[in-house]
Amino acid sequence: TQVIAPTRELDLPLVDLRALSEDARAAAMHDVSQLGKYPFDLAQGPLLRFALLRVTDNEYLLVTTMPHIISDGWSLDLIYRELQALYPAVCAGRPSHLPELPIQYADFANWQRQWLNDDVLEVRLGYWKQQLDGAPAVIELPTDRPRPAVQSQRGAYQSMTMSRRVTEKLKTLSGDEGCTLFMTLLAAFQTLLSRYARQDDICVGTPIANRNHPQIEGLIGCFVNTLVMRSDLSGNPSFRDLLRRVRPVALDAYDHQDLPFEILLK
Repeated sequence: TQVIAPTRELDLPLVDLRALSEDARAAAMHDVSQLGKYPFDLAQGPLLRFALLRVTDNEYLLVTTMPHIISDGWSLDLIYRELQALYPAVCAGRPSHLPELPIQYADFANWQRQWLNDDVLEVRLGYWKQQLDGAPAVIELPTDRPRPAVQSQRGAYQSMTMSRRVTEKLKTLSGDEGCTLFMTLLAAFQTLLSRYARQDDICVGTPIANRNHPQIEGLIGCFVNTLVMRSDLSGNPSFRDLLRRVRPVALDAYDHQDLPFEILLK
């Protein structure tokens, strides 16, 4: 199999897999997937890596790799949409112009530095420091093995699908309490954590798109921020009572979402 290593140039290597056996083809595709394990040089670039696999005469697979520092989930959707617009246009020999952007990411970064002056920063930091004052450092969940001395960051995920009937009931409950479905699911998750950890003070970090200006909705870049949702489950509240506690916490967090989480961590 042919192993592709990153280069200093923003190129598009082509790997022809047509002559390989099924096992060898799978191994070659695994080799290309390892591009994400190579570190990026943020000072020198490039910050995008591509590889094009020719699987059959008419089937190709494009592999893209990029660091989180230049993109987020919203950006990936933009990239895919632009590729879907450009590819058929190029194949058909048609003009492939994308709509002109009102600003660039560098404009946003410059605006953010200017906006986060001392006065604004003090107000935003003041809110979050007050909100998180005395918050528990960890959630003491019972585990079937000791915590490792050094955190590996090698996590896992668990997915589940709720039935349409349950989903509709959750939406109805959310509407009755003036909550979004996210708030309701957050309250349920915090209830679960509280029961397992036997803690009343539960903090959950959640990502937010942080694109609260129309001009930046079409930009590719890392805008995502992390918000800490801290809920008080003391007094064994009913679930509806808990929703009435979670809702203002979430709304206040959204109002203060523009403070970068990394600044709060300092």
